[in-house]
Amino acid sequence: MNLRGLAVAFAIAVSFPVFGQTPDLQTIAKQSGTPDIPGLKIVWLSPWGDVAKAHPWKNIIVHQTEGPAGSARGGAEAQHKNPTRRGVMVWVETDGTVYWAVADNLVPTHTDGADRNDNKYIDNSRTYHQVNKDTSIGVEFAGNYPDVTRPATQAQIDAWKVLVKVLRARYNIPLDHVYAHDWIDYKDARYCEGCALATLAREWGE
Repeated sequence: MNLRGLAVAFAIAVSFPVFGQTPDLQTIAKQSGTPDIPGLKIVWLSPWGDVAKAHPWKNIIVHQTEGPAGSARGGAEAQHKNPTRRGVMVWVETDGTVYWAVADNLVPTHTDGADRNDNKYIDNSRTYHQVNKDTSIGVEFAGNYPDVTRPATQAQIDAWKVLVKVLRARYNIPLDHVYAHDWIDYKDARYCEGCALATLAREWGE
């Protein structure tokens, strides 16, 4: 390439410096309102408030509901109308759409037992009666009806890869505080609820 060609290439590179850069999720995660989050389609039933006034969340618990595909919106809307009912703050549809149902200063009822202390999946010495609804954000993945062993869809996995980073960044939650429902509470002998998704989150790392 001659000098003129090098000059043109340099000018193009300088003119478009942002292409290929990773979005700053750390900054986005601390915002209020209904921010656009690259890689996520979010339906904001409850916009974000001031993160400084959010409940002091310490953990994330992955749930999978025995609802059919398309049921996440209904579950999220019911949760929005009655935030403290049995359910979670965030719902994920089979197409990857995320429904933010509850303001993050309110505490829905989920995993209130936190009674697994058999070390079946993980060491429960830190979770027994500690990782519960009062300390944990619940994320519900819809669509495993009528077969509870059906895994999350690829669209849900793709959304989760971004969502878990946003949740951790917004509330300063350590990576090893991402749990599957069955890791900390008894549920159903037919399958390990949330285990594959929680494991993926830990494997993805920081």
